[in-house]
Amino acid sequence: MGSALRNRSWVVDLLAIFFGIGTWLGVNGTFIQLPLLVDEAPEGWSLPSYLSLMVQIGNLGPLLYTAIQKYSPKKLNDGWTIHGVLLVGATSCLLTAFFYNRTAPVGDTDHSLALFVLTCFTALNACTSSVLFMPYMGRFKEQYMVTYFIGEGLSGLLPSVTALVQGIGESGDCILVNVTEAGEQIYELQKSPPRFDTRVFFLILFGLMVLSYVGYTLLNALPLARREYAQVTVSEGNKYVYGEADRDANQPAQVEKLTKGQYTYMLLLIGAISLFSNGMFGSIQSYSSAPYGAKAYHLSATLSVIANPVACFMAMFLHFTSLRLITVLSILAGLLTSFVFTTAALSPVPPLHDQTIGAVLVVTAWTLLVGIVSYTKLGITTVMRAQGGQSLVWVGSITQLGSAIGSVAIFFAINYSSLFQDAPSGC
Repeated sequence: MGSALRNRSWVVDLLAIFFGIGTWLGVNGTFIQLPLLVDEAPEGWSLPSYLSLMVQIGNLGPLLYTAIQKYSPKKLNDGWTIHGVLLVGATSCLLTAFFYNRTAPVGDTDHSLALFVLTCFTALNACTSSVLFMPYMGRFKEQYMVTYFIGEGLSGLLPSVTALVQGIGESGDCILVNVTEAGEQIYELQKSPPRFDTRVFFLILFGLMVLSYVGYTLLNALPLARREYAQVTVSEGNKYVYGEADRDANQPAQVEKLTKGQYTYMLLLIGAISLFSNGMFGSIQSYSSAPYGAKAYHLSATLSVIANPVACFMAMFLHFTSLRLITVLSILAGLLTSFVFTTAALSPVPPLHDQTIGAVLVVTAWTLLVGIVSYTKLGITTVMRAQGGQSLVWVGSITQLGSAIGSVAIFFAINYSSLFQDAPSGC
């Protein structure tokens, strides 16, 4: 632990965290703001389905970047490309603050066209970060990949905390509004208005995106940051070759070269993990935990978001690169995934839904699941970084592919099947 604290620049750590915040901040913030957005959107509660589709359009970014890297690597400068991607993300957050409720007719129906278009650009920043930002961090010493992932975790936590301050997620109170002639009491669920509106929320996200842009700019320009580069040669097409001195100095556990089979296994594993964690978990969490009560739902949502950066912070001190441990953690994550999918599929009456122990189990399962998945993904990324070449680009590409497949699959499962049923809400 002492070595982990000494052999690093805390300024570079902080800048890497700022840089990581600019990855999925806009997309996470948009979905967290849904309880307020649906009140003004003509789509109502079908809005999340439309936004999920817009996010998938953002995958055109990594596809275009990967194609240019393969066929015309000389025409692409990663440093300036990252500047452009972050500026797109910041600008889309700023414009969303002022145009999120603007509608336009599409056919015979009004739609939130401005929000759709701006979400596409927000997603372009988020999706491209997987194949661009993470490989960029590969030029730094290995320990800074961990703090970058802490920042990526904070891209989900910070909007959640902002929304909690705003007042989103409060369960509300059941108020007696009428009594029928037969003596039946009619209650209505009433919630307090938010402390600030959606415009202020997105302006806060814009401020965080500016912070991320400043963090990257300093990370890319400061001599202090450049001194923390690994011993690496970066050739055309984002191919990395690490020197022996870098491996010996910065890897507590020596990462050996993977066989072709092991390399493929790591890519398939990160793809499968991303399919569930990025593509499906967010869509099924309400089905899984809401039947256990509003408090259980909000606790599972909040603690699972916190678990991501906490797991990455732990990796600063509990470093691992063992393929066996990665496999064991993946199996454990698979068991927990089976549990949360079972509770979601059995909604609105999953096992123990009317008992406190059921709520405790589902909250614990979601918190552990997200923490283990985050820790495992970081372990896989660390192993793949050591392989050099375009390994980090491959990790980012497979991550996005898995996420897209998962999102599309769960979209059809929720909207075009009876597999998932909403838990009753209200009084």
